[in-house]
Amino acid sequence: MANKIDRVPVREQDPKVRATNFNEVCYGYNAAEATLEASRCLNCKVPRCVAACPVNIQIPQFISAVAAEDFEGAMDIISKDSSLAAICGRVCPQETQCEGSCILGVKGQPVAIGKLERFVADYTQSKKKECSCKEKKATDNQSDNKIKVAVVGSGPAGLACAYDLANMGYAVTIFESLHTPGGVLTYGIPEFRLPKKDVVEKEIGKLVDMGIKIETDVLVGRTVTIDQLLDKEGFKAVFVGSGAGLPMFLGVEGENLNGVFSANEYLTRSNLMRAFEKGSTTPIFIGERVCVVGGGNVAMDAARTALRCGSKVTVVYRRGEQELPARREEIHHAMEEGIEFEFLTNPTEVIGDENGWVKSIKCVRMELGEPDESGRRRPEPIQGSEFEIETDAVIVALGTKINTLIASTTPGLETDRKGRIVTNETASSRPGVFAGGDVVTGAATVILAMGEGRHAAAQIDKYIKGL
Repeated sequence: MANKIDRVPVREQDPKVRATNFNEVCYGYNAAEATLEASRCLNCKVPRCVAACPVNIQIPQFISAVAAEDFEGAMDIISKDSSLAAICGRVCPQETQCEGSCILGVKGQPVAIGKLERFVADYTQSKKKECSCKEKKATDNQSDNKIKVAVVGSGPAGLACAYDLANMGYAVTIFESLHTPGGVLTYGIPEFRLPKKDVVEKEIGKLVDMGIKIETDVLVGRTVTIDQLLDKEGFKAVFVGSGAGLPMFLGVEGENLNGVFSANEYLTRSNLMRAFEKGSTTPIFIGERVCVVGGGNVAMDAARTALRCGSKVTVVYRRGEQELPARREEIHHAMEEGIEFEFLTNPTEVIGDENGWVKSIKCVRMELGEPDESGRRRPEPIQGSEFEIETDAVIVALGTKINTLIASTTPGLETDRKGRIVTNETASSRPGVFAGGDVVTGAATVILAMGEGRHAAAQIDKYIKGL
C-alpha cells in the first residue's frame, strides 16, 4: 500500500563540505525519487493539507500528476494558486503547514510536499516549458485592460498580489526601494538555502514575462507618495507589501560598539551585495569568533552565513532547544555544520576593548517559568549565574519591526501602536489602499505573506469593479 512506503530521503551536501561553501545544501529529488515519494499520497477525500496551505494549492491533484510522471501538468496545477513554487518548495515551513496536516504524519512520516513542489518547479524550469496558459493569457490582457494597479514592495506579498492581478487583466507596476527585486527573498535568505540567479531571478522573470513592470530604486514615501500614485499617476488602487525591515536590538550597554551588527545588515551585505564572493566590493566583517543572539530562522541564516565566511559561531538563545522557533530542518543543518548553541542564556552587556571593539558578551543563565502571552514558558534569570563569552562580533537576530515611512506620508492611513497598517480584509482606512504581509502582521513567513497578497488581489478586483 502507498502509505507503507518509507519517505524518500533527500540528498544533501556533506556537512563538513557545505560549511565551507555557499552552494545549495539540498540537492532535491530526481524524477524517480519524486515519483516514488508522490506514490505515498493517500489522495484523501478531505485533504487537510490544502486547508493548511496559506495559498490553498491543490496538493493531492499536483502530487497525483507527479505520481503519473506528468510533471508539466503538476506545474499547471500549482501555478493556479502559487507564482513562486521553486521558492516555496525550498523555504516554506511545510512541517507546520501542509505536511503538518498530512494524515500519514499521524503514525509515520508525512508526504514530502515541499520537496515535491520544488522538484516540479525545478524540472519544468529546466525544460523551459511555459507551465500555465494563465501566464500567457495575462500578457495578452495587458493590452486590453488599461486599469493600473500599483504594488509597493517586491517581496512575497507584493509578487503574489501582482501575479493574481495580472492574471485578472490589470496593468501592474511594482515599486521596489532597492536596486534588485525580491525583497526578503533577495536580501534576507542566504544563497545556500535559496539560490538567487537559478531560482529567485527566474521566478521573478516569469512575472516580468507576464507583462508586470518592476521599477527599482523607488522609495515610496520619498521618491513618490501614495497620494501621487493615486491622484497623478493614474493608479486605481495601491497594494502596500513593504514588509517589516527595521531591526530590533537588545537594548543593553555596549550595543553601539564596533563589531555589533543587526542580522538585517549582515545578511543584506552577504545576500544582496554578494559580500561573500571573492572580489566583492562590499565588505563583511569576519571575526574569528561570532555570537548570534536569537533562535529564529534569521538567526540560523546569520549563524550559518558567518560560519561559511570562516568564523567559529555560537548561537545564544534565552530559552531551550525545544523552544527554538526556527525550522527544525535549519536547526538540524546548523548543528550538523558545527555551530555551537548556548541555550537558556541571555546577554546582559556587550563588553569592548580599549579600541572600541567587541571582546566579549556578558550573559546570565536562565530557567523557564510560567507560560507568557505567546504560550511559551517565560525565561527568568538565575541569580548569580553571570558569565562571559569571548567573541569578536555580535549579530543580533531578535526580529524586525515596521518602517513607518509610508504611513507617515499617507494621510488617513491608520496604524496600530507598533506601526503596522490596520486593515479590514486587506483594505486599509484609506480608500484605494490595501496592505498585506509583514507590514500588517509583523514578521511572518514567505507563504503567509503570499496568502495575504493573493487575498488583497481579490479585494482590489472587487473594489475597482465597485463590488
